[in-house]
Amino acid sequence: MSGVEVITFGCRLNTYESEVMRSQAEAAGLNNAILVNTCAVTGEAVRQARQAIRRARRDNPHARIIVTGCAAQAEKHAFAEMAEVDAVLGNEEKLTSASYRSLPDFGVSAEEKLRVNDIMSVRATAPQMIRHIDGHVRAFIQVQNGCDHRCTFCIIPYGRGNSRSVPMGAVVSQARKLVESGYREIVLTGVDATSYGADLPGQPTLGLLAKTLLKQIPEISRLRLSSIDSIEADRHLMDLIADEPRFMPHLHLSLQHGDDMILKRMKRRHSRADAINFIEDARRLRPEMSFGADMIAGFPTETDAMFENAVSLAEEVGIAHLHVFPYSPRPGTPAARMPQLDRALIKERAARLRLAGQKLHQSHLDSMVGTRQWLLVENNGLAHTENFTLVAAPSLRPRDLVQVAITGHNGKHLDMQLAAADAA
Repeated sequence: MSGVEVITFGCRLNTYESEVMRSQAEAAGLNNAILVNTCAVTGEAVRQARQAIRRARRDNPHARIIVTGCAAQAEKHAFAEMAEVDAVLGNEEKLTSASYRSLPDFGVSAEEKLRVNDIMSVRATAPQMIRHIDGHVRAFIQVQNGCDHRCTFCIIPYGRGNSRSVPMGAVVSQARKLVESGYREIVLTGVDATSYGADLPGQPTLGLLAKTLLKQIPEISRLRLSSIDSIEADRHLMDLIADEPRFMPHLHLSLQHGDDMILKRMKRRHSRADAINFIEDARRLRPEMSFGADMIAGFPTETDAMFENAVSLAEEVGIAHLHVFPYSPRPGTPAARMPQLDRALIKERAARLRLAGQKLHQSHLDSMVGTRQWLLVENNGLAHTENFTLVAAPSLRPRDLVQVAITGHNGKHLDMQLAAADAA
């Protein structure tokens, strides 16, 4: 191989940072290299990263393999000890060209492979300017990094550090560059995006940032948020939901569970009622709102009744896009020291929760049939509606905004035919 290849796991923030990594590595003159940007959210994510590293070495015996991301930050020694790995960069180091200029030589010891600092010492998030995100028609912008909360199941703060925000002016500049490059949809991302601004002068909120972007850059056709914590939703965000057609009617919520006792043991800051009230309020303001949510099955001490509360919450509020994670203990987290459930029971509950999610998704698809929707066409013959429902669009051109009539669905995505309106 030649050039720089990037293998990305995990969240939209990692997707964005992978483009920064690619540009910084190329600026440093790196060649014949594979950058693996890992995720640490579950034990399975770490296993998949290790598997990908071994596969990359088999397929590219002479390439330099550099591992970074949250798993590498949190488990640096484990990755450095892999024979396939040539260097391990921390989450801060991966974003600078200097890191790629000062890589260790081949064949060094595990300790010499490490280029990982104390992520908790990082106090600022520098704006990273990119003009292109490979393979995507939607552009992701990092507005925040790290997390000040300590949910008992979560290792991510130890991979990302404490919460820090990108100054509003830098976000506006990055969005303008991406729009000038032809991107019509912007997605604001962060580890704990709704904590945005608490560390900035004047403490602007995520909702105010979104309002400012849409006001200052009228060329943005569609604006989305990545995962949010609904308990931190501010009045500006609710204003956008109610009044701004360019703010897309879909939110992905970090719910994690539907039982109040489990939520307390997770150290979440919302209750079951808080989640229900937020979703109902948002739907009153924007009836076409759809919701995704992350939920964990099999958290330590979860009883049958507690698990059923998780299922019933998803059903009660009609979560259209349910992401289910079977609980996996992450070393160093408080939940890993709690009484654990049997792995077979965890898998069974995750399967039941996924089945409930599939039924909810079918109901959501059914509700879309017969409607007219605006689509943003992507590169793979698919498109997304404004409320983030997938549509098969093999005959349409990538990056077009097109109005279509929804004619049916196959259980996974909607089918369509062109409406009378032309592409925008």
